[in-house]
Amino acid sequence: MSVSTPDAPPNRFQHIPPASPQALKGERRLLAGPRSRLDEFLRVCRIGVEFIRGFRALHFLGPCVTVFGSARFAPDHRYYQLARRTGAEIARLGFNVMTGGGPGIMEAANRGAKDAGGLSIGCNILLPHEQKANSYIDRLVTFRYFFVRKVMLIKYSQAFVIFPGGFGTLDEAFEAATLIQTRKIFDFPLIFVGVEYWRPLFEFLRNPMLVEKAIDEEDLSRLVLTDSIDTVVDHLGQCPSASATERNGTAPRRLWQLME
Repeated sequence: MSVSTPDAPPNRFQHIPPASPQALKGERRLLAGPRSRLDEFLRVCRIGVEFIRGFRALHFLGPCVTVFGSARFAPDHRYYQLARRTGAEIARLGFNVMTGGGPGIMEAANRGAKDAGGLSIGCNILLPHEQKANSYIDRLVTFRYFFVRKVMLIKYSQAFVIFPGGFGTLDEAFEAATLIQTRKIFDFPLIFVGVEYWRPLFEFLRNPMLVEKAIDEEDLSRLVLTDSIDTVVDHLGQCPSASATERNGTAPRRLWQLME
């Protein structure tokens, strides 16, 4: 399957201004132990502002599917190409495609959404070596706190599609797996793409974790491992928005109480 490579189109939405680089020092201060009560109070206020900024930016965009994966894969890499095709298929299903907003797999999925005429969203994170947003994003929100960003990705996503990646990719995947295991979220497909890459991880989950009863068979069965875009599409059909659309002909709507 060949994929055209048009120039990146202009963004249709104004980007949300990113946090300043000085915010990095603020996060380190937060994690460095107790500080004065005034400092802690102000920190809570800043965190609250970041939550509200994320809610305002993402609330009315409609149901999303988030694609994760390494920032280190170039456009000619097989996983980049697969993620691009997957992003296009997700958009054709009627979902917005959300990523971490950076290069590699994230760029590929956002680019695929644009190929298919879908809405492309990036939830970027401020890092010591700032992660530059890719050029295929319609709406960009930049966060300073990883935990705020993770809440947004779960809150506004219907499913996670996990491509090969590193620590950050695993962090997001198993955050979702833990929330599913503890029944904090339901009907949330968690799909790993890249059988060759992820097979050692799934073998570890089965032995020793399942063998030693650190997890249950039900926990493992919720994780999908595939190389097939068709399989991804089939499992996305189990998302709450897809189910509601089948029953009622319309996707579910969220209510907003702050006069938006």
